[in-house]
Amino acid sequence: MVERIDTLVVGAGQAGIAMSEHLGQLGVPHLVLEKNRVAEAWRSGRWDALVANGPAWHDRFPNREHDSCGPDDFPAKEKVADYLCSYAEMVGAPIRTGIEVRRATRLPGRSGFRVETSQGVIEAQRIIAATGAFQYPVIPPLVPGDAGVTQLHSFDYRNPGQLPDGAVLVVGGGSSGAQIADELNRAGRRVFLSIGAHDRPPRAYRGRDYCWWLGVLGLWDQAALEPGREHVAIAVSGAYGGATMDFRRLASEGITLVGVTRSFENGALHFADDLAANIADGDANYLSVLDAADAYAERMGLDLPEEPEARVAWPDPDCLTDPILELDLAQEGISTILWATGFRQDFGWLEVDAFDGAGRPVHQRGVSCEPGVYFLGLPWQSRRGSTFIWGVWHDAKHVADQIAIQRSYEAYSPAEAWA
Repeated sequence: MVERIDTLVVGAGQAGIAMSEHLGQLGVPHLVLEKNRVAEAWRSGRWDALVANGPAWHDRFPNREHDSCGPDDFPAKEKVADYLCSYAEMVGAPIRTGIEVRRATRLPGRSGFRVETSQGVIEAQRIIAATGAFQYPVIPPLVPGDAGVTQLHSFDYRNPGQLPDGAVLVVGGGSSGAQIADELNRAGRRVFLSIGAHDRPPRAYRGRDYCWWLGVLGLWDQAALEPGREHVAIAVSGAYGGATMDFRRLASEGITLVGVTRSFENGALHFADDLAANIADGDANYLSVLDAADAYAERMGLDLPEEPEARVAWPDPDCLTDPILELDLAQEGISTILWATGFRQDFGWLEVDAFDGAGRPVHQRGVSCEPGVYFLGLPWQSRRGSTFIWGVWHDAKHVADQIAIQRSYEAYSPAEAWA
C-alpha cells in the first residue's frame, strides 16, 4: 500500500526537528523520516570528548534552554543529542526512525513525488531534504592504502586509544583538526598538524564570547562568503572550558606544524611552503575581530574591560621559521594519518531537476527551483549562521512559511470565491 502525506521531511537532525516544529505550528501535515536515530550524527559522528563550539546560551533553539549545563558551558556531544531528542518530543515531531529514503521521483502527469523507502512507498506533495551539511567524509586520494599507515577521517575518530602506537599526522587546521591534534598531544602522542587557509577568531574578548561579538557586529547575518573564501576553515573550540585556538601555542606545547599536504611519493609526504602565509592570514583574521570589537565597544559606550594582552603573540616556533616540506613516514614513526578534511553532500536519491552541473542544489533560501522541493541545513543557506542550531531554526521558519503560502494557493478555488 502507498502512504500519502502532504510534506515529507528527510532527516531528523537539528534541521528536520526545526522544520517539523514550524510545519506543525502552521498546520501542515507532515512526516519526518530518519535512517538512524534522532540526532545520530551528534552521537556516532563525533569523537568522544567533543563539546559544542558555542556556549549553551547560544547553541540552542530559541524556545528552549539547555537544562543539563550552565548557560556559559560548552555542552558535550551527548548532551547536545539529548537536547535535540527532548526538543523533538516537546514539539511533537512525527518522526519515524530506522527508515532510509532510497529514491524520490516526480509523479508523472500530476503534482507530488513518489518516495521509495526501506519500508515501502510514500507519495508526498512536497519533499524537504534536511540531511544536513556533514553527510559523507572526504579523504583526499593522496596516500595509497598500501602505504603502511592507518588512515581515517575525523568522522571515525573517537579517542587517542583507538589509534595504533606511534606519531600522528592530522591534516586540516579547522576546528576538528585543531582540537583532535590538541587532544592527541595532551595524551602524549607525537603530533604533526597540516594547516591550510583558516580563520582564527578569539574564543572570548573583553569578557564576551566570540558568538556574542558576531551577533552584535551583525556578522551572523552575513549573507554570503567573500569570494575565494569557500574553503577557509574556522579554528575555534569550546574544549577544556574554551580557549582561543592559537597554533603558535600548540607548537610551544609540542605539536609540529606543517603547510598544506600536497603529495605522497616513496613513503614521504610533501607539503606546500605556505605555513607562514596561512598563519599570518589567521592572525589577520583574529586581529580584525579584536579591532571590530574595540570599535563597537567605543561607539556604543560599553563598559567592558580592555584586554591589551589579547594582542600579544606567542613566539614563532622553529617549524614556522624553518618550515618542514617533507616527512618520511617511517623515519618519523608516523603510524596514523587523520584526515580532518571535511564532508561532501550527496542528493543522489533525489532524482529531480533541482541541481546544477556540479550536483549542488539550486535554491533561494532553501526554496528549490524545482516546485515542491526544499532544502534545509545547507552551509550558508541564507546567512553565516545557517548551519548552527539556532540558525537552522530561522531558516526552517522561512521554508515553512513558503510552504504555507503555496498550500494557500493550491487551496484556492474560483468557484468558491464567487459563491
